[in-house]
Amino acid sequence: MSKPQLILLPGLMCNEDVWTPVWEDLSHTHDCVVIDHGRADSLTVMAKNILRQAPEEFALAGHSMGGRVALEVYRQAPERVTRIALMNTGYKARNSGDAGQKEKQTRYELLNIAMESGVQAMAEKWVTGMIAPSRLTDTAFVQSIVRMFNTKSVDIFKHQIAALLNRPDASAVLKSLKVPTLILCTEFDLWSPVSQHLEMAQLMQSKPIWAQIDGVGHMCTMEDPKKVGMAMRNWLNA
Repeated sequence: MSKPQLILLPGLMCNEDVWTPVWEDLSHTHDCVVIDHGRADSLTVMAKNILRQAPEEFALAGHSMGGRVALEVYRQAPERVTRIALMNTGYKARNSGDAGQKEKQTRYELLNIAMESGVQAMAEKWVTGMIAPSRLTDTAFVQSIVRMFNTKSVDIFKHQIAALLNRPDASAVLKSLKVPTLILCTEFDLWSPVSQHLEMAQLMQSKPIWAQIDGVGHMCTMEDPKKVGMAMRNWLNA
């Protein structure tokens, strides 16, 4: 008997390496597939590409930008998604005021570093805000993340930034969720704080499976795969 499929969506500039640490935990019960977003420059297009290659029904887990893509997949084809995990992510469109301009400026500062000095130089700066402070001195760990980011081109970075800056609001999608849902957040996530995930949980009509992991930053699957894997197994078994 074949296993149900679990589609794993990586975040900005990430590849299958972001899911490798929890792969064994998940593959016992599911046929896991990691999606490459390619050069898509909108979350809508990313979601359409996933639906084109996905089976009729599937479970879906998204990390960071991948969580936003997962919500867009559900918006487009709710009847095909059997369960959904939203990890270190968000749901609002970019703010139209000063906060939105600051986000745009921050993202373009990183893009400019990548264009002028290369993706590795950008990644070495970016990673310092992506993991828990306690891991910053773990050179091997930091470099594993830098190497992952460095597999993506400046062109892909530019396209994915455009997708995030022009992201749709997913409040209505959260309100419409009718499948087992994991909301996972972490203590030191500067990009997607715990408060943002609480807002997401409060929008839902049914109670989600909640996982808050202490001592971990934005790159949760790589920082503490044991606790993340346990939370995801609980969700898959729900």
